[in-house]
Amino acid sequence: MATTIQVSENLLAILKQRKLYKKESYEEVIRDLVEDSQEVNKETKLEIEQARADIKAGKFYTHEQVRKRLGL
Repeated sequence: MATTIQVSENLLAILKQRKLYKKESYEEVIRDLVEDSQEVNKETKLEIEQARADIKAGKFYTHEQVRKRLGL
């Protein structure tokens, strides 16, 4: 079910600036803002910690290594 909300002209201008593309709906803009403000879950936090540890340990490929491996 859709609903209508009232926002100030100032907030409307801010929402317009947040659009990633011209036809993006305000619902999509607001949803992105809400998702950005939500806390990262425990599993994602662990994955981030592991990725940081891998980088510190040198377990990564440079762009050049990836290009070479893919033959680009």
